[in-house]
Amino acid sequence: MTNLWRWAQLTWRAERRYYGRLDRPVRLTSTRLAASIRPHLDDALFIVGAPRSGTTFLGDCIGRLPEISYHHEPPATKAAGRYVYEKTWGSTRARWFYRSVYSWLIRVELDGHLRFCEKTPTNSLLIPFLARAFPRSSYIHIIRDGRDAALSHMQKPWLLESSRGSTIREPGGYLLGPYAPWWVEPARRDEFEATSDLHRMIWSWRRYTEAAMGDGQTLGPQRYLEIRYEDLIKDPAAAGERMLDFMGIKDTASRAAFIAATGRAEPSGAGGWRDELSSADLAIIEADSGDLLRRLGYGA
Repeated sequence: MTNLWRWAQLTWRAERRYYGRLDRPVRLTSTRLAASIRPHLDDALFIVGAPRSGTTFLGDCIGRLPEISYHHEPPATKAAGRYVYEKTWGSTRARWFYRSVYSWLIRVELDGHLRFCEKTPTNSLLIPFLARAFPRSSYIHIIRDGRDAALSHMQKPWLLESSRGSTIREPGGYLLGPYAPWWVEPARRDEFEATSDLHRMIWSWRRYTEAAMGDGQTLGPQRYLEIRYEDLIKDPAAAGERMLDFMGIKDTASRAAFIAATGRAEPSGAGGWRDELSSADLAIIEADSGDLLRRLGYGA
C-alpha cells in the first residue's frame, strides 16, 4: 500500500466500471455539491457474505435505489483488508484510510446527500473494525448454501491450482492461485495450499460465513440482517421487504423497483450441487463445513 497514486488509479477505474453501469442521473445542485464536500459516513451500509454467495447480485439491486450511493469492491480498501485483519495498521490509521477512500468515492460521484454503501466480501472478516470506524453502520449478510457457493467458486480462477504461477492479480492486488490468503488460519496455511480446489472453496465459505455471523450478530438486529440467497429465489418480495425496512427505505417507487430487481435472482443458483458434486466431493465438504451447513439449515 505504499504507492497510493497507483491504488487511487485502480480504484478510480473500478469505480467508473461498476458505478457507471448503474446509469444514475447526475443533477448538479448547490445542495448536492455542498453535501459532497464533507460527506457523512457514520451510517454506512455494508453488504457482506462469502464469495459466490450473491453479494454482487444484491449490491446491484441496492445500487438501483436512489437513496443509496453504492460502490463495488473499491480496490484500495480491498487491498488494505489484510493490514486491518493482521493489525499491521493501528486503528487510527486504518480508520483514516477507509474513511478517506469512501469520502473520495462519494465526492467524485457528488453523492454526499446519499447514504454510502459498498460491497466487498472480505469485509465479512472486518466487521468489528468497521463497526468502530463507522459508528452507526449496518450490515446485510447474504448467505448461500455452501455447496452451491463452493461449486460456483470453482468456476473462478481466484484460488484454483491451475492459476498457480500465472502472476495474475485480482483487483485487490492478491495473486491468483492456491496461495493461502490472509484470512486462512496461520497454522493451516500449508494445508490450504496443498489441498484440493473444492476444499479451498468450502474453506473460504466457512471462514467468511462464520466470521460475519459471529461478529454481525453481536451488533443486534438494528444493525445486522441475514438474508438467504435461496429466499430471494423462493419469495423475493418478502426478502426484499425485509431489506427495505432494515435500510429505512420508505419511498413507494424505490421499494417497488428494489423488489422487482431482487425478483431476478437466478433459480438455478439453488440446489445445483445435487447434480454436480459426487459423493467424494460431498465428503470433503462435510469434513470441513458439515456442522455449519446443518446449523444454517442446509440439510441433504
